Amino acid sequence: MHFNPSDIIGSTGVALLLLAFALNLAGKLDQKGIVYSGMNFIGAGLAALASWMINYIPFVVLEGTWCLVSLLALLRAGIQQRHSDSD
Repeated sequence: MHFNPSDIIGSTGVALLLLAFALNLAGKLDQKGIVYSGMNFIGAGLAALASWMINYIPFVVLEGTWCLVSLLALLRAGIQQRHSDSD
């Protein structure tokens, strides 16, 4: 079996997304936490990049949107953590 760069990038992204999901379901990651949001941001970004590399626009839109929403959640989690650390 031969993996090309888009396969490796996309598989890594999807693995991060699934790992974050599984850890959240297992109660190991808080859905509103920095790690969960960060894993979703990076995973979705990698999946979007891989979709772009194979010119599959529907998944570029899906994963790109997921990446942007995850970035907003990551920024929000960082702000909340900064406020709780300063208390």
